[in-house]
Amino acid sequence: MPFLQHGPVNLYYEIHGSNTTNPPVILSHGFSSTSAMWQPQISTLSAHNRLMIWDMRGHGRTTCPLDQSLYNEAYTISDMHLLLTTLFPSDSKFIVGGLSLGGYMSLAFYNAYPDLVRALLIISTGPGFKSPKAREQWNQTAYAQADRFEKEGLKSLQNLSPERSSVTHEDTSGKSLALAARGMLSQHTPGVIEGLCGIKVPSLIVLGSEDKPFIGAGAYMEKKIRGTRKVVLKGAGHASNIDDVEGFNRAVVGFLQEQGLSGSGGGRPKL
Repeated sequence: MPFLQHGPVNLYYEIHGSNTTNPPVILSHGFSSTSAMWQPQISTLSAHNRLMIWDMRGHGRTTCPLDQSLYNEAYTISDMHLLLTTLFPSDSKFIVGGLSLGGYMSLAFYNAYPDLVRALLIISTGPGFKSPKAREQWNQTAYAQADRFEKEGLKSLQNLSPERSSVTHEDTSGKSLALAARGMLSQHTPGVIEGLCGIKVPSLIVLGSEDKPFIGAGAYMEKKIRGTRKVVLKGAGHASNIDDVEGFNRAVVGFLQEQGLSGSGGGRPKL
C-alpha cells in the first residue's frame, strides 16, 4: 500500500489513471470518512485525468500519533501540499476538490497555494463562518462529536450518511477521530469564507437537494465565487457522490470537459 511520510504522520494515498495531458485531480473525503468514499468515481474520473485520493490525519489508513497538536487545518493543508508536490511533476497544477470537510480544506488549500490550483470541486461543503458566535456554535458541535468518539468509539458512525457509516478506520478506538474533530473539524478564523471573492479559477459546486444544512452555503458560495457553476442533484443527501453516482459523475466530467481540463486533450481553462 502506498504511503508518504510527513514527520510523524504516515499518509495513505492512491493514484489512479495514467493520462499526463490533463491536470491531476485530488479528492479529499469528509470528516470521519475515508478515501474509500470515492470508489464510485475512480473509473470515470481516472479515464482522462490522474486521480489521487487520500486519507486525512486520523482517518482510514493514515496513521498519526495521539497528540492533539498534530491535528489542525494548517497541517492538513501541508499534507495536501506535500502529497501533490512530491508525487507529481514540479510544474503540475491541480483540480482540487472534496466533500464537506474535504471541500473546506480544498478552499483553504486554494487560499494558501492559489498558483497550484487549476479548478475547484466544492462538494456538499460549507465555507465556514464570518461571525465568531456562529463559529463557536459550530465548534461546540465538533467538540460534542469528539466526546462521542471517545465514549462510543466507531459505534457513533452507525446510522449516519453512507460515506461515514460504510468505511473502516485503522484506529478502531475512535480516539484519532476525536482529535481530528477538535483540531480539524473545528474552525478558528473566517479565512476561507472571506477568501471566496478572491477565487480566480473555474469552480463547481455540487450538492444534494436533501442536504438541507448545506443548501444555504451552496447558494452563498455561488454568489461569491465569480463564474462558478452549481449543480443540485435531486434526491441526493450529504453523500451526493454516493447517492447519485451517475448524476455526480456526469456533473464533474461535464464541467471539466467544458473547461478544457479533461477528455482526450487538455486545454486552457475557460472562465
